[in-house]
Amino acid sequence: MIKVHPLAAAATAAAFAAATTAFSSIYVTTGRETFTIWMKSLVMQGNGCTVYNENGEIVYRIDNYDKKCSDEVYLMDLQGKVLFTILRKNQWFSRKWVGDRCNDSNLNTEKQQFQVRKNLRNIRKGDISCEVIIIGCDNMGQASSCYIIKSLAGKSAFRITEDNGKLAAEAKRKLSSSGVLLGEDVLTLEVEPNVDHCLIMALITVYGLIHHRL
Repeated sequence: MIKVHPLAAAATAAAFAAATTAFSSIYVTTGRETFTIWMKSLVMQGNGCTVYNENGEIVYRIDNYDKKCSDEVYLMDLQGKVLFTILRKNQWFSRKWVGDRCNDSNLNTEKQQFQVRKNLRNIRKGDISCEVIIIGCDNMGQASSCYIIKSLAGKSAFRITEDNGKLAAEAKRKLSSSGVLLGEDVLTLEVEPNVDHCLIMALITVYGLIHHRL
């Protein structure tokens, strides 16, 4: 049987806890980081996803239990600490998703919110993409940056770029160490240097909700 992450089975609960504590304060690094996203919850027969780092340690998780495509979803670390709260907002003409970052005084993280909407302008051309607006507390509520989430070839692959076209992260189906292409529910995520991978995971959560995968 091919493991989703070959190192995960060898890690102990104590190692997981120690790794989670270390990673809770490191969301932006100077090097490219690689993660494995498994579209399965840690809760048996539940909906959600589990994210491993390069060492096979769980760093993020989502558990929706028996409800799929919930209107309220929490991105958490391994120990269940909420990092982002994501809400679906229905409007008469469209639908958007709003994510609120949970402040951590120990990390000096600023209040941050994002909004995600489907880009309907090119949907007739088969261009299924989403526009992301990031709002911080230091700019009096004005949009501070923007991302685009765009589907690539296949059901699972997608790319997240900045509004200037610069790549922020890309996900595609994972290849095992022996070269076997794993299922549509197992992805390799590469996050570019100096990009907040906690924020990226929150955006991926919304992308999964839009495509009814969580």
